[in-house]
Amino acid sequence: MKYLWIIIATLLAMPAHASILVDHTAVAEFNSIPTAFFHQIRNYAEIYYGHTSHGSQIVTGVGMLAGEDGILYASPGFTEPWSDLGHNGSLVWEGQTRTYLDAHPATNIVMWSWCGGCSDNTPEGIDIYLAAMNQLELDYPAITFIYMTGHLDGTGLDGTLYASNNQIRIYCAANDKILFDFADIESWDPDGNFYPDETDACGWCTTWCASAGCPGCSSCAHSHCFNCYQKGKAFWWMMANISGWDPTPNEAQSFGTVKSLFR
Repeated sequence: MKYLWIIIATLLAMPAHASILVDHTAVAEFNSIPTAFFHQIRNYAEIYYGHTSHGSQIVTGVGMLAGEDGILYASPGFTEPWSDLGHNGSLVWEGQTRTYLDAHPATNIVMWSWCGGCSDNTPEGIDIYLAAMNQLELDYPAITFIYMTGHLDGTGLDGTLYASNNQIRIYCAANDKILFDFADIESWDPDGNFYPDETDACGWCTTWCASAGCPGCSSCAHSHCFNCYQKGKAFWWMMANISGWDPTPNEAQSFGTVKSLFR
């Protein structure tokens, strides 16, 4: 009986969520996020986000939004080790994560991004990444872990990148994970046109912004500022979902009744 109660207590401590897919459709719903959630996220989120240059696009996008409204969209706190998910089953990032979490128990969100590691990976290497993320979730049940796909590389639907990204997507959907679909956000313009053969430079961004007009920035690593901007919006949408917002259309929601996953 003692061990049964230990198991029950462990399950109750785990962040309960269905799978959350953060893709290009999330960007379009950014303006629907209730104001209160931006404040809740800043108050409670302690984010550990490992990334190198490509992953910095999300942080740049968050900063661009903060430039538009420094109160409402002010950035939450990030701890940003300059490292990424590596290549071919590397687990350096996993060790860094455990060391940091053990020393910083207030952390409640963990994200890691890829650089080029999805483009030259293997199914076995992706499985190692997925298994390591899942084990971290089991070992740190009070923390929300965010999975990610790799950036576009121009190899299209028949390339290694697309296969690796799909492997991650299928796993996350089947196992109720939170996935920030980096590649999907790059693949669609706001008019709903699909660009599967694009690269991380986001050629469609230049064309689309020439007629629609887009916010600028000092630098968006490897890409167009609008690509960073879109990812900043997707990040906030994801964080609002994690903190309890239900984006279901036409469904009234009281902020006071939602259950936050933040501990």
